[in-house]
Order: sequence, then structure tokens, then C-alpha cells
Amino acid sequence: MSKLSNLKKIDQLFPDIKLLENASLADYTNTDTGGPADWLAFPTSVEQVQQLVDYAQQIALPLTVIGNASNLIVSDQGIAGLVIILTAMNRIEIQENRITAQAGAPIIAVSEAACKARLTGLEFAAGIPGSVGGAVFMNAGAYGGETKDVIVSATVMTREGVIETLTNEQLEFGYRHSSVQDRQDIILSAQFDLVTGDYDTIRNQMDDLNARRAAKQPLEWPSCGSVFKRPTGYFAGKLIHDAGLQGYTSGGAQVSKKHAGFIINVGGGTATDYVDVIHHVQHEVSRQFGVQLETEVRVIGRQ
Repeated sequence: MSKLSNLKKIDQLFPDIKLLENASLADYTNTDTGGPADWLAFPTSVEQVQQLVDYAQQIALPLTVIGNASNLIVSDQGIAGLVIILTAMNRIEIQENRITAQAGAPIIAVSEAACKARLTGLEFAAGIPGSVGGAVFMNAGAYGGETKDVIVSATVMTREGVIETLTNEQLEFGYRHSSVQDRQDIILSAQFDLVTGDYDTIRNQMDDLNARRAAKQPLEWPSCGSVFKRPTGYFAGKLIHDAGLQGYTSGGAQVSKKHAGFIINVGGGTATDYVDVIHHVQHEVSRQFGVQLETEVRVIGRQ
């Protein structure tokens, strides 16, 4: 039996898991772009993730796992095989100074939970739009703080379905990088060690950072967040601004006039539009300043 035939009956094999056939990923990405997935799955437990991973492994089915899709561009042609979206796995637990959060929990929600518990250390994450899994995967950070500063460990599942716990050291964090990117593991949850602090101080810092974001970033538009990594010795946004690229548009994708490091969907934008703008920006910055801009946003799916 072909993979496609096997895939057609996946909803019969897993009646307890929400599954959508040929569903548009534009409904689940922060850019409002992306083609269809053959199947989308929304597991609510580690056991359900393991069932899906084991099944994909058995029939050599392409498997993609995403969270909030806040730093992703999904191809207009969609994604082949099975796409697991972890947003239904969003439990947050607090025991003394330790927070355990499932991969699908918004990192903003974890930051808010920490604040309510009078725990300091996650203020930097107050406005980061991604999930816990995404934050660990790319060592998300802002305003002087990074995920690596507060994470103790992450529980992951290998593509063979084996569950492991990786320590902070084993996660080998770098700038917008973790070992999970190389291992291709599925992040299930993370543990953060924080410090008891003053509620008002924590709240005020989070409010200040959110106000600074709102003032400088185009939060009112669909976007994939910060597009480019910071090149050594430079700021990507300043290079793009100095190259005269703010407002540059291809189709419905535009370099934000508010913050040059963002590409926004001004209406009807496609993944192809986004990629075209990215390539144009990279070309112009290289031509004008000799600096190669690397993306922190990932482009995934059928090419």
C-alpha cells in the first residue's frame, strides 16, 4: 500500500486526535501565508505525539512539527505528509521557583505566569510571539535576555519516538541556535529555573518592554517577526534602512516602514512574495555594504 493510501486512513487509525485533511497552513502561520498540508494533527498529550511519530516512522511518512509558526514561512505549495501542530499541548506548571511548560504553550503565557508567581527571569519573553518549543529550538531572546539564561532542561522526542531529557549544556545554545536544530528532535516541554522577585518590579519591566515593542515594531500587521540574524558588528535593521529598502514591496509582502527588520503582509501576500523580498534585501545589502544577511526565519515545505 502506498504512503498516500496509508495517509488517507490516518483519521480512522487515530479517532481521539483532531486531524484535518488538506488544510491550509495559512490559518496557522503568523504571516497568514502557506499552502495545504496533506494532514494536520493536533495532539493533546505526549502519548498522542508518540503514536503519530511511530506511525510516520513505520511507513516512512514525511513528518513536520510546528508550534505557533511565528518565525516560519510555509511554502505556497504546502507541506507533504503529516504536520503536527503542538499548540494544544500548552500546560504550564509552577513548583516553587521552577516552571515546567509544554512545547505548545506561548512563551508570552509562561512569562505572564512567572510574573503572577513573582518569579523573575522571563521578563524578556513578555512580547515574543512564539511557543516554548520555538523558543528552545532557536534560543529566542530579546532586550538582553535569552532562553538559554533560564532553561534547565528540555524533554524531547527523537524521530524514532524515544523520549530524552537534554540539559542546558546538551542543548548547546548559541545565537538563535540549539542542538535540537541539528538533532531534529521534537521538543515536548521545557523546565525553567527562576528567582523570586518583586511583583511590581517584574510587571513594570514587562509592561515597559511591551510598550517599546509596540512603539518600534509593526505588531498591527501579519509578519514572521525578526527576519534576519544580527550580523557581527552590525544591526540588520540599520543596514536595511541605510540601503533604502524600507517600503520595498513584492506582491503583498513589504519591508516594514516602521521597523526595517520586519517583513509584513500588507494584503494578499504569499510565501513566494516573502521569499522574493528576503532575497532582494540580501542582494542589496550585500551589494551596497558587502554584508551577507542570514535569515533567522525558516522556510519550510514543498519547493
